[in-house]
Amino acid sequence: MNDMFRTARSRSTLAALAVGSLILTCTAAGTSATAAAQDALANPAQITFADAAGSTGPAQPIPGATGGGTLNVLQQDTFGHLDPAQVYVNNQAQLATLLDRGLTTYKLDNAGAYSVVGDLATDSGRMTDGGRTWTYTLKNGIRWEDGTPITSADIRQSVERLFAPFITNGPTYLQRWLADTSGTDYRNLLPDGPYTGSHLPDSVLATPDARTVVFHFKQAQPDLPYALALAGYSAVPLAKDTKQAYDLAPVASGPYRIQEFKPGVSMTLVRNTQWDPATDSARHQYPDRFQISFNVSSVDATHRLMSDSGDDRTATTFTNSVDPADIAQVMADPQQAGRTLAGYQSYVAQINFNTKLITDRRLRLALAYAVPTQAVYDAQGGAYGAELAGSFISPTLPGYKKSDPLGKVAHPAGEPDKARRILKSLHKVGMKIRYAFVDSPAAQQYSAAVEAALDKAGFDVERVAIPGRNYYDTIGRTDNSFDMYGSAWGADWPSGLTVIPPLFDGRTVADGASNHSMIDDPGVNRRIDRAKTVTNPQKAAAAWMKLSDYIAKDVVPAVPTVYYKQLQMYGSRVGGAAYNKFFCNIDATRLYVKP
Repeated sequence: MNDMFRTARSRSTLAALAVGSLILTCTAAGTSATAAAQDALANPAQITFADAAGSTGPAQPIPGATGGGTLNVLQQDTFGHLDPAQVYVNNQAQLATLLDRGLTTYKLDNAGAYSVVGDLATDSGRMTDGGRTWTYTLKNGIRWEDGTPITSADIRQSVERLFAPFITNGPTYLQRWLADTSGTDYRNLLPDGPYTGSHLPDSVLATPDARTVVFHFKQAQPDLPYALALAGYSAVPLAKDTKQAYDLAPVASGPYRIQEFKPGVSMTLVRNTQWDPATDSARHQYPDRFQISFNVSSVDATHRLMSDSGDDRTATTFTNSVDPADIAQVMADPQQAGRTLAGYQSYVAQINFNTKLITDRRLRLALAYAVPTQAVYDAQGGAYGAELAGSFISPTLPGYKKSDPLGKVAHPAGEPDKARRILKSLHKVGMKIRYAFVDSPAAQQYSAAVEAALDKAGFDVERVAIPGRNYYDTIGRTDNSFDMYGSAWGADWPSGLTVIPPLFDGRTVADGASNHSMIDDPGVNRRIDRAKTVTNPQKAAAAWMKLSDYIAKDVVPAVPTVYYKQLQMYGSRVGGAAYNKFFCNIDATRLYVKP
């Protein structure tokens, strides 16, 4: 399930498949008896963009932490990419927190507060010109693992190489913003990247001296500090940029470097002696080594961590979940439950209504009332894997407030009587509905419950099972013949900007796009454009939350069903374990080995 962060497309694909199957790693989740786990489930406070003081290292010491030792990491999947520009996958992003640094990053303090801080930069960025110009100053003392200083020339190289044709897997927000386009034609701004001697003009990207980087956008980009914190925008050295080959031999700027990598077998990380903690307010360098083993399934990892013997006492995982079949046993044992972490993931599942076929909002509202979200919740293992959702905005996002505009949390079994009254008023009792779902045992179960509820409401439902490998290719066609179908979405960073526009902006409707309801509502489009111009993070978060509620109740292109959760386990000699809601997993930068 690590691929949930790969792209906007694959995030929605895999999360939706997870609604029908518990075997996908990132969807298994739960609640823990530990205070830390309960804190991780709390609603988020507003994320702040830190100034220079908040971005100055060293990071706040972890209470009781000691240096030294080897931390063993049990991972199901190997790392497909090591070049930061190609990183958009959950497990690779976790690794990048130890190896790579960018202009900004996320900081989690000991009180559980999050902020976006300057990482290689002195602060989270200085915005001028109404959000169209952002200036960053690099810190003193930042170096690559070979000891050479990190300069603005390296940052320019890191940005310009994003336009090269071989960079195909990472995020594209920054590129599109610089090119002022919403499509793939952003590459036209610098078709070959910097490799043929061409560069972005100073009117787009300026580096007037060795420590200054200035971005110029045609439209205000108030979320730039968030975007630059993505692993895919970490720095790459100008002198060591080997293009495609860099994916196999990256140069570290973070607290660890790669000593050995055997793809599909193992990876060894050792301390990067050139990393200066005084320049880093977010990371630590406690273990001497991280010894990572691949091809360790969630089942095997869970059993090894439950047994807690030998080297497994100093073991954890970056992204594996507790196996669903073992959750009850783990949580029934206080010692084992005390070695778990729980938290929300950023993914929200929803059932979409094909607005090209169901053009009447009242009919969509009847469907929304009738859908029993309890069935989807049960399919995720109940409280261990999900929470009933009232909004398209996840509890992981700043500005989130409990909201239930369609009454799906208050009435998780559905309201078939209310739906039937709407159908009767429209003389539509017996209306045919084609409902597509992923062909898996769990999805067969919950989709049957959906069918029964809709039948009771007065619809005539035809269920259509679609193999997982073809699911999104099928429902992603704008001429698909289905009236309703499930999907899910996760934010790229803590902003509704990466949720509402991808899902509901009518100008994005196309084959393979993430606007699966194909809603193209002028009022929604106008509200999206207005929300994009809000430069104050708190006001922007409130605007996206308000817009989400408006879309759910007044437009009804889809109905939210559940918020996903995560449950992880670690060995008894692993210290510093904390759930990071933005990584949706354990925070690798805080870990240490207990004596």
